[in-house]
Amino acid sequence: MELAYIPSPSRGVIHLGPIPLRGYAFCIIIGVFVAVWLGNKRWIARGGRAGTVADIAVWAVPFGLIGGRLYHVITDYQLYFSDGRDWVDAFKIWEGGLGIWGAIAFGALGAWIGCRRRGIPLPAYADAVAPGIAFAQAIGRWGNWFNQELYGRETDLPWALHITSTADGRMPGYYHPTFLYESLWCVGVALLVIWADRRFKLGHGRAFALYVAAYCAGRFWIEYMRVDDAHHFLGLRLNNWTALFVFLLAVVYIVVSAKKRPGREGAVEPGAQPSDDGTEAKSVEAGDGPGGEKAEIAENTDTDKAEQTGEAGTSEKAGTSEDRGAAGEAESAGKS
Repeated sequence: MELAYIPSPSRGVIHLGPIPLRGYAFCIIIGVFVAVWLGNKRWIARGGRAGTVADIAVWAVPFGLIGGRLYHVITDYQLYFSDGRDWVDAFKIWEGGLGIWGAIAFGALGAWIGCRRRGIPLPAYADAVAPGIAFAQAIGRWGNWFNQELYGRETDLPWALHITSTADGRMPGYYHPTFLYESLWCVGVALLVIWADRRFKLGHGRAFALYVAAYCAGRFWIEYMRVDDAHHFLGLRLNNWTALFVFLLAVVYIVVSAKKRPGREGAVEPGAQPSDDGTEAKSVEAGDGPGGEKAEIAENTDTDKAEQTGEAGTSEKAGTSEDRGAAGEAESAGKS
């Protein structure tokens, strides 16, 4: 008898009248909000404008969801197109099934479109949102807990996940909670990227590449523990090979980028000036910003001087007229 374990929810959806409220969808939505919120704070600290991250996310998030679903359906096509399966289920994203590799690839494409429309360098934007994406993944993995999916081998550890569902060939029992392992790993990745970015002033996409490399390192061993159906090549799951390949690409990018483009970008958004103190960047226009303030002060000073000079001149003229009048009166008195 197990004295300690992680219980699984009895169901992953609650019906509010005719409206289904799904735990998986809530986890995805909350993750997106966290990613945009943190990305916005980091973007402003880099000198960007408030709201830019959300505007570009309008492109990146839908592309990411489509890409994540495509990757899952393509790599697990037997779940939707084999005998006895209904291909319409491939569109039921709320039932689970998002591949992070497709989500990041297509999400980057959507972000590129959004950045291009605003004249923003994609690497700078990617660096700003990288930790937020990792936190979003950490939250999103709890959607797998609601669906009782993506667990590991059987175990008797006190933090074993108790699976109770028998749907899709599941066997009730106690398993490694790989969803929890990956969630905690993603939190560590986010904190690592934040620390490294502050310590080494990462730029030109290197903070994002560090996130990718660190995530792939954890995903490799976590994926190795999973027991759900997957395609295998040379004894490894497909996602293991994908993690290894993407990890190498990220490391190569960090090394090559650091040599070719050291340091960090200056201005990251047209019409905005760099700001490292976390305050919102201001538009650099005539009369605005440090230079504009000095010009305005100088202009006011010149105006004050002119007014003072004019007053002094008027007083001097008035004094001269009064002196002349007094002299004339004295002369007339002398003649009379």
